[in-house]
Amino acid sequence: MHITEGILTGPVLLAGAAFTVAGTAIGLKKLDYDSIPRVAILSAGFFVAALIHVPVGPASVHLVLNGLMGIMLGWLAFPAILIGLLLQAILFQFGGFTTLGVNTLNMALPALLCHMIFKRWVKGPNALTSSAASFMCGFMAVFLSSIMVGLSLYFTGQQFLIVSKLIVLSNMPIMLIEGIVTLFCVRFLKKVKPDIFEAIYENQ
Repeated sequence: MHITEGILTGPVLLAGAAFTVAGTAIGLKKLDYDSIPRVAILSAGFFVAALIHVPVGPASVHLVLNGLMGIMLGWLAFPAILIGLLLQAILFQFGGFTTLGVNTLNMALPALLCHMIFKRWVKGPNALTSSAASFMCGFMAVFLSSIMVGLSLYFTGQQFLIVSKLIVLSNMPIMLIEGIVTLFCVRFLKKVKPDIFEAIYENQ
C-alpha cells in the first residue's frame, strides 16, 4: 500500500508527516526494554511481508500485517511500521522518503484503532469471541488502510477518485487473508502462552 513519490501534494505530505511524528513520539514514550524484541520481530515481519507486492496505479497491493501489529503493539505500531518502511525505501526504493510520513500513517493509524476496538475481545477467555475479534482486527486494519490510501490520493486531486476505488477493491482479497493470518497467529500465541495478551496490554 505504498504511495510512490511525486504524486501527493505538499499539504497531504505535511499532514501525514505531522501525524506520524506525533504517533511515533507517543509510541517511543511507551517503549520499554521488554517491548523491544516484540517490536523488532513484528517490524521485521512487516518488512518481509511487503516485499512481494503488485502495483495498482500510484500505489501497490501486498500483505501488511498491520492488524496483527495493532493487536501486539498498540501505539508501538507507529515506530515499528516507520522503521520497516524506512528500510524498504532505503534498500528497495519502495514508497519513498517524502511519502514516508503518509505511508506510515496510512498503515499505523488503522493498526492502533483496531487495537483499541478489539483488544478487549482478543484477550478474553471465550475462544470464539477472541477468534472473531482477531479476524476482524486483521480484516479491518487493511480495509481502513486502503480507505486512507484512497483518501490521500483523493485529497491530492479528484482525478484519483477512480484509482482510489480500485485500491480499495483490489485489497479485498488481502483483507480476507490478513484476517485469517491474524486469527491463527492469535490462536497460536494464546495456546502456547495463554497470558501473553494480559502481559502485553497491562502497560498500554
